[in-house]
Amino acid sequence: MTRKSNVEAGGRLTIRDVAARAGVSASTVSRVLGGDYPVSTATRTRVMRAVRELDYVADARAKAIAGVGTPTLAFVLDDITGPSFAHMAHGVEREATRLGHLCLVCSTDGDAEHELEFIETMRAQRAAAVILVGGAADTGEYRERMARIANSLASAGSRLVLCGRPPLERGTPVTVIEYDNEGGAYALCAHLLAQGHERVLFLGGKPDNSTAQGRERGYLAAHRARGMDPDPALRLSGDFTRDSGHRLMRQALAQGLEFTAVFAATDMVASGALTALHEAGLQVPADVSLAGYDDIPYARDLHPPLTTVHVPYEELGRLAVRTALGRTPDAPNEHLLLGTHVVVRDSVAAPGGQ
Repeated sequence: MTRKSNVEAGGRLTIRDVAARAGVSASTVSRVLGGDYPVSTATRTRVMRAVRELDYVADARAKAIAGVGTPTLAFVLDDITGPSFAHMAHGVEREATRLGHLCLVCSTDGDAEHELEFIETMRAQRAAAVILVGGAADTGEYRERMARIANSLASAGSRLVLCGRPPLERGTPVTVIEYDNEGGAYALCAHLLAQGHERVLFLGGKPDNSTAQGRERGYLAAHRARGMDPDPALRLSGDFTRDSGHRLMRQALAQGLEFTAVFAATDMVASGALTALHEAGLQVPADVSLAGYDDIPYARDLHPPLTTVHVPYEELGRLAVRTALGRTPDAPNEHLLLGTHVVVRDSVAAPGGQ
């Protein structure tokens, strides 16, 4: 009994179906589609006619593994729903498109094994670069793991880019793109202290997260620069979500903590804190001043508009792509730093209406 082809059976077309229609071998079809091997004009014409007649689309993964087709960039983050990450992803995608690259996005939900599996897939597909985004626990294990990944990608002609993640040892083939995280926190807290606030509640992120640690260091440094030693009870840890801000703010009020201003580690945390303050009958900034961090677009639409730190997330994404594609895979460690600045809006005022 003669086996039916995929075309006759209505199944997924393969390169063999194209070869059968064109009357050539599968390897000849591969050469024509890859464009990397001389083929006669007559043969190329037959193959491309078969491609059109069958409406055949080459397997992008197979082309990537073969080193042909559209070059790929991989963008890896913990949570694609985070507004700041979304803006960075937008910058990566726009710059990748401008430079003729396909951008693949992977959201890991903080699963290190999922992250590693995706990176290995991108290495096998010879992605031009793998961009990892967001804070991480800066431990010896982390540095060793990232160094292995960087060297593995470099050996396959790819490049590891760390965006907002802890840097690695000198000599590692990695590109690090950061923003002045601690400096932005220092400037924001200094602004609150300059308004006359002496008890500033800090609603932070996970204690082992490098981004959260940098923002807390800035908070502490601003106090110490003014000869102040902040009350440890005013530093609460959660995560970078709206729900965490709401929960921590309710916790602070229930404990009777005394404070006149709140420094939330992200704008999302600040939005949750703002809701909790309103639920408690407190007005911002008449009763409590409130500030955030990130300057996500809707920060200006809160009531009142939120004082915050602007982070150039979209430019970070663009720069990550431009820098990665402009380096050879085995080039040594490169470290770039972008600035941040305080955006003053209506959520901060002197305590007690002074």
